[in-house]
Amino acid sequence: MSLVLDAPVELPPSWSPDEINNVIRAVYKQVLGNPHIMESERLVTAESQLCNRNLTVREFVRAVAKSEFYRRRYFESCAPYRFVELNFKHLLGRAPQEQAELSEHICRCVEQGYDAEIDSYIDSDEYQQKFGDNIVPYYQGAQSQVGNKQVGYNRTLSLYQGYAGVDSAFKASRLVEQVASNSGGKIITPRKAGRLGAYKDATEKTFKIVVKGMKFDTRRRISTSEYIVPGDRMTPQIQRIHQAGGKIVSITEIA
Repeated sequence: MSLVLDAPVELPPSWSPDEINNVIRAVYKQVLGNPHIMESERLVTAESQLCNRNLTVREFVRAVAKSEFYRRRYFESCAPYRFVELNFKHLLGRAPQEQAELSEHICRCVEQGYDAEIDSYIDSDEYQQKFGDNIVPYYQGAQSQVGNKQVGYNRTLSLYQGYAGVDSAFKASRLVEQVASNSGGKIITPRKAGRLGAYKDATEKTFKIVVKGMKFDTRRRISTSEYIVPGDRMTPQIQRIHQAGGKIVSITEIA
């Protein structure tokens, strides 16, 4: 039994109505995290543009990821670490590989905004090489592969909820502890129609933020600083760092 979608759904050059409807359903399921979508929540204009070849599948994915539906469920309602790990899952079909990836995307989101964070996945070389313009993103990391680390396989399964699972049901990060400690975590096989238990919320943890570029005194000395921050204050602290001209080097869980 396949635990996750691990085969491409592609829009062929000449497609039938059934084929394009299959692509639209696959994009909604993958990008939105397997939700129930009411007719009023569908992106009717973007669907029409896809059907008329005015949008590629890639641009339709972008439209869905920037929709109010996605923003409300994952950006506004989830902890920052959860939002980023789900972006990796939904848009690149894998889990984050290391702490540096998570830190980079959290900083981009705070500094450049929501749209820039979404674009960074869809405009990446990795996306282009995996999916191109007409393949729906899918979970390539769900099977162990030659040359890939075992932790990637473990983490992808940690993000998977089971066939009946919905990603928006969990607001807390599932991988923050594994990524911060560079561990794979224990594999728990999802039930066919069930969900996995939630990991401890990242807002309950404590993190160390290492910063370069902060300026002090009249000589404008450049210094390296460390901040110990509770998870529920991480976003405001990152905003203050950027406002002061600092550059975040790393974010590490310490408790």
